[in-house]
Amino acid sequence: MNDNPILVTGATGKTGAQVVGDLLDRGRRVRALVHRDDDRSAWLAKQGAEIVTGDLLDIDAVAHALADVRRAYFVYPIRPGLVEATTTFAQAGAESGLELVVNMSQISARRTAKSDAARQHWLSERVFDWAPAGAVHLRPTFFAEWLPVNWRFIDGSGVLPLPFGEGRHAPIAAADQARVIAAILVSPDDHVGHTYPLYGPVELNHHEIAAAMSKELGVPVRYDPIEIDAFAETLRKAGSPEHLIQHLSEVALDYRNGVFAGTDDLIEQITGRKPQTVEQYVRTNRDLFTGAGPANG
Repeated sequence: MNDNPILVTGATGKTGAQVVGDLLDRGRRVRALVHRDDDRSAWLAKQGAEIVTGDLLDIDAVAHALADVRRAYFVYPIRPGLVEATTTFAQAGAESGLELVVNMSQISARRTAKSDAARQHWLSERVFDWAPAGAVHLRPTFFAEWLPVNWRFIDGSGVLPLPFGEGRHAPIAAADQARVIAAILVSPDDHVGHTYPLYGPVELNHHEIAAAMSKELGVPVRYDPIEIDAFAETLRKAGSPEHLIQHLSEVALDYRNGVFAGTDDLIEQITGRKPQTVEQYVRTNRDLFTGAGPANG
């Protein structure tokens, strides 16, 4: 099995790139599927990954990427086409002899989801369940990477303007998700057929998240609860596609209703290491937060 490359889709993303690195560190052959050759793919190639380019909606490109592959990580961005991409990948995998797919879903995936993207994730899980390859579905809560994306530095203070009310979740870092994915791809036997929610170690509301960020960044940070419609309009003005806006609006309501809440020790069980806390994530990535104070000694 070590002679067969492991395919990583979304290989230049925050999670995918770290999956590639983790697998290479374990001495595995890695084939990275990317949309285009650029500085990010060149960096992966320099680390030792085989680079292939293609679109997950192109069955010929996917079949080429899956040649001689027995294990793969599948991820698709929040945009239209997820079910088609999943079907394309499952069919190409059936033709090539794929034995395992680790599928990145999301915690809000369910048949009754109001988010189009979340419901499509649930349908995509079912497609992989029907396919010949064994499937493992990962359902993470909100990533810690949401914090710098939604960070605003105004008049000497950090602000998180988000529509999540008093809901709670345990932010999970991409690096911790990557370790789970790599561990399952290397040793899948105990995981095939499972659906795993992925959480960080501590469940917090956004006021508590802001307080943890303030402690690490050395500046005041506050959570500014906004209405879902106002959040959607902000996204629209920024040029976000309607598919994404509809998804984020519906999952904001899910979040308020507790769908994203919870925590467990699953990541430590699978990888042997505890996931990062918010404080650890912010400390490691403080350069992403414009206006942060001096590092704590």
